[in-house]
Amino acid sequence: MTLSALSTDLYELTMIGGYYVAGLAGRATFDLFVRQLPATRNFLVTAGLEQALDFLESLRFTGEEINFLRTVPALANLPRAFFDDYLPAFRFTGDVWAIDEGTPVFAHEPVMRVTAPLAEAQLVETALIAETMFPTSVASRAARVIEAAAGRSVMEFGARRAHGIDAGIRAARAAYIAGFGSTSIVEAGKRFRIPLSGTMAHSWVMAFADELSAFRAYAEVFGDAAVFVLDTYDPVAAARMLTASGLKPKAVRIDSGDMIAISREVRRIFDEHGLHDTAIVASGDLDELRIAEIVASGAPIVGFGVGTAISTSSDAPALSGVYKLAEIERDHRFVGVMKKSAGKQTYPGSKQVWRVIRDGIAIEDVVSLANNDPPRDGQPLLKEVMRNGVRCLRPTLGEIRERCRQQVALLPRDVRRLIDGTKYPVRIRIDS
Repeated sequence: MTLSALSTDLYELTMIGGYYVAGLAGRATFDLFVRQLPATRNFLVTAGLEQALDFLESLRFTGEEINFLRTVPALANLPRAFFDDYLPAFRFTGDVWAIDEGTPVFAHEPVMRVTAPLAEAQLVETALIAETMFPTSVASRAARVIEAAAGRSVMEFGARRAHGIDAGIRAARAAYIAGFGSTSIVEAGKRFRIPLSGTMAHSWVMAFADELSAFRAYAEVFGDAAVFVLDTYDPVAAARMLTASGLKPKAVRIDSGDMIAISREVRRIFDEHGLHDTAIVASGDLDELRIAEIVASGAPIVGFGVGTAISTSSDAPALSGVYKLAEIERDHRFVGVMKKSAGKQTYPGSKQVWRVIRDGIAIEDVVSLANNDPPRDGQPLLKEVMRNGVRCLRPTLGEIRERCRQQVALLPRDVRRLIDGTKYPVRIRIDS
């Protein structure tokens, strides 16, 4: 979905109108970062950058949008030339440095650094936060689910619980970046080429006079690829009925009840009757902690469908993402600026984030001024992704996904732990 130039808060427009009247046209640098991690997360995984850059590249005010803005009371005092000349020519012409999608990040680290004429950098605040923070929250929870699954397949099933279909599609992309193998939402498959997966609903079984007829009819259409849902009535009785029927589905799904006990009994029945290749997958209000419990039990479940926990990022539906002015051009030179509000202080200047990696393990991050010397063994995380309003890089989703796998694996195991994990050290090396 292409965002309009009106995908912004009103105060962004009052400010750019004010900058226009005041003649403030110098360049400015803003940092986009998270103030603090959610209580349930030891790290975040960046996502949403591609959509944010799409917005910046396509930023335009249409005639219809400008005519609407003329009617907004808060903008009534702005000069006619602002609407007639300035807004029609408005484009994003700035530079963007960002941390690659799929990279673990922590509080106070700029995930994006925007340098542009002040009004351009100001206007885009709302959209950049929205386009990056929700998918980042989803991707970081999805990374926790992947950790819990311990190599078992995970499918994203959450579009129906998302806060709108577009949010569900974006959540599917973020989950895929973090390691999910597929999604159930077809539009995400079309738009992002994410593999699709799905079984059948309980309504299919209930639409037939009996369960066996439902399974036979499904198998006649989908053959060896058929996956049956077992728990419409009684999953153990359904397993016994399947083994007596001669049907050999690729897999069965359990969506309710004591999944550990049920899966063990179903596996026993299948194995006794030669259905060794019929896999058991589980779904139904799963999250990383429940999956970890199932895996630890040794239950014979080889895959998981996860919905609500991912598509709503239910443990952390909103991140403390902010976009703050770090430096501004005055008299043809950049001057660092900082906010001193209690609990909301910022750091001045154009920054770089360095990840210190030794012996294949990330040991700390260092946030410093961009022109400072790097720490020993430090690798820069912020990379130039847009210059003069034009994108420099267009990685494929597969490349982003592989990067995520590699970068999460660099984190110490204690940081990746689901409960009571170790806090990863981030050192701020900026003189204010």
